Amino acid sequence: MGNGALDGAVIAVAGAGGPAGRAALLRLAEAGATVVGSDNDPERLAEAVDAARYAHGGATVTGDTVDLLDLDSTRDWAARVEKEFGRVDGLVHLVGGWRGSETFTKTSLDDWDFLELLLVRTVQHTTLAFHEALQRSDRGRYLLISAAGASKPTAGNAAYAAAKAAAEAWTLAMADYFRKAGGEQGPTSAAAILVVKALVHDAMRADRPNAKFAGFTDVEDLAEAIAGVWEKPAAEVNGNRLWLTEKP
Repeated sequence: MGNGALDGAVIAVAGAGGPAGRAALLRLAEAGATVVGSDNDPERLAEAVDAARYAHGGATVTGDTVDLLDLDSTRDWAARVEKEFGRVDGLVHLVGGWRGSETFTKTSLDDWDFLELLLVRTVQHTTLAFHEALQRSDRGRYLLISAAGASKPTAGNAAYAAAKAAAEAWTLAMADYFRKAGGEQGPTSAAAILVVKALVHDAMRADRPNAKFAGFTDVEDLAEAIAGVWEKPAAEVNGNRLWLTEKP
């Protein structure tokens, strides 16, 4: 195990219990990282952690049940990770969710209230909780998974696209923090956005065997792209959108 760039790194994964989170835990553990996942569903999180441990017997993979809608709880999680493992080299933000409508005029602002918490507030909390530890790392990375719709919203996706766009803006502000902290030498840590059209995994294909999922990114390909960010210099990825689908 270990591919160099991630060997010995300590990576936190928010939203680790979902399909994308499971894939990320597996790939990061395979690359030699110590991986600390969080989710608000302890049973789902335990299954994901156990799967990564089983697949990579020599890897350190742990899980914490964390309420990312509570800033103090998120800060406590960040402090625990750094205290236990001595450093934090990454935070991968995989908290997702979607709500939409048939038309723009049928948009429910209840959808915005739901998505603002899930897609924006959790990003605010993880960035504020982890930014100092990531800046202390010699290879710190904050990765937001976003959607192409944030750049080109459709009428029925107003709430979702606006929430994703807000999360991207917040992440880019964090990137500016890393840029300024790096001074003339350039940033040593980075915040970047991985952009997909949508995600697909094996269970979705099994449920809809005739669906083409055109332009979708498989969660395993996303996990590969996540791991690959550590192969690139901080200055190359900081403040950038890394497209895994066609630009709209």
